[in-house]
Amino acid sequence: MILKLGIPKGSLLQATVELFRKAGYKITIPDRSYYPNIDDPEIECLLLRAQEIARYVEEGLLDAGLTGYDWVIENDADVHEVSDLVYSKTGSGKARWVLAVPNDSPIQSVKDLEGKRIATEAMNLTNKYLAKHGVKAKVEFSWGATEVKPPKLADAIVDITETGSSLRANNMRIVETLLETNTKLIANHQAWEDPEKRAKIEQIGMLLIGAIVAETNVGLMMNVPKASLAEIAGILPSLHTPTISEMTDSKWVAVMVILEEKVARDLIPELKRHGASGIVEFPLNKVIP
Repeated sequence: MILKLGIPKGSLLQATVELFRKAGYKITIPDRSYYPNIDDPEIECLLLRAQEIARYVEEGLLDAGLTGYDWVIENDADVHEVSDLVYSKTGSGKARWVLAVPNDSPIQSVKDLEGKRIATEAMNLTNKYLAKHGVKAKVEFSWGATEVKPPKLADAIVDITETGSSLRANNMRIVETLLETNTKLIANHQAWEDPEKRAKIEQIGMLLIGAIVAETNVGLMMNVPKASLAEIAGILPSLHTPTISEMTDSKWVAVMVILEEKVARDLIPELKRHGASGIVEFPLNKVIP
């Protein structure tokens, strides 16, 4: 059994390769090659634009792939959505497709776009949004640098943003959000019905999610006096409950817990004040919920 897997090239590529590394898969990309190597003989990778992957998965040319929810919608692709993978080129988080106009534009809502010209890469998404609001406008495909089209080449744009910084730098303001999107693991329906391929796809999805969860969590190990255990356990946030192990010294126990990294910086001094010692914080590769 060989699983044909689409990997998104472009801005998301390095984040995807790093995510697979944390999940336990080593992907290497030879120069000028669209066929990445992966250290799993049951997986064959193909490097493609994220915009194309959903269509190829639907048609069965790929068994599965990673692409944005926006491109599933844009292509009207009939695929099985396996996993939500909320990560991006700048870290964890989601992106938005937004309607944006120059700061001095009189346009205040989608209703003001009647008869106007809109530049976008997501033409299908934009036309659906206009139709939903009963607005007729001219939608033109943009090959890039969409934010510089107004006001001379377009009245408004529909573009994707994570932080809005590029829009602000080009004196644009966001009017409305059309769609919130993130990367998804998708599968071809026929491949999903194949027991071997389905098991492999589910394995990939589980490990990738585990790697994403691990990015914002750390592990803490510490020695705790038994007399202070109840008090310390009460202040420990955890994915589930702390793991408590006996030590050779019967007056002490070893405690291990998984928690958000941002919580650990404030919690560690408090644990120390309550009697914990030998506190060790360590990074995680995968956390399987």
